[in-house]
Amino acid sequence: MSKILFVMTGADRWTLADGTQHPTGFWAEEAVAPYEAFKAAGHEIVVATPGGVVPPVDKASLAAEVNGGRENADRIAAALEAMTELRRPVRLEDVTLDDYAAVFYPGGHGPMEDLAVNADSGRLLTGALAAGLPLGVVCHGPAALLAAQGPDGANAFAGYRVAAFTNAEEIQGGLADRARWLLQDRLTEAGLRVEAAEPWAPHVVTDRNLVTGQNPASSAPLAAELLKRLG
Repeated sequence: MSKILFVMTGADRWTLADGTQHPTGFWAEEAVAPYEAFKAAGHEIVVATPGGVVPPVDKASLAAEVNGGRENADRIAAALEAMTELRRPVRLEDVTLDDYAAVFYPGGHGPMEDLAVNADSGRLLTGALAAGLPLGVVCHGPAALLAAQGPDGANAFAGYRVAAFTNAEEIQGGLADRARWLLQDRLTEAGLRVEAAEPWAPHVVTDRNLVTGQNPASSAPLAAELLKRLG
């Protein structure tokens, strides 16, 4: 049994362009679907957050309308409740990559607030990249890639092909015109090659040891791809 590190946001608010704060956190499905896949395959999960705070769930991600109905929304909520690792995260600052076989970052707007500028997360990502560790990042999780710098000061993932939450999806979600910045734009500016598919459709991109997914629907296929790399 291998250990998989879940690096998760500690932010429950996303600061918008006008300075107001939008309630957020991690997106439930993007944590639950990979968690269930990894546990079913016999792996151990360790959750890490900045400062070791309990990761907040975005309550909007528990609504029936974003989970295909009330029955599945209730299932997702029950699955979150059963994820005891969420209630005892380790401090991201204390993580040693030698302990883990893979690293996974779920999304939600939370990473746009904290992980996008978190130096400890940036160093962990750069280390995982250099070590060839399977690295999965989904939806808004790729915001964390913005904090990863190479020795030359450039983004460590510059030139990598990635999937991430797109401008079109942010527009359709109703928050694009209120955001300080859009993820697809910022990743492109950092030198990453964002490959956008149809909004809300599952879309996974693999480039070397990096596996990325575009949106919540991509979390399960991303987990399956990551499991292939764990053998």
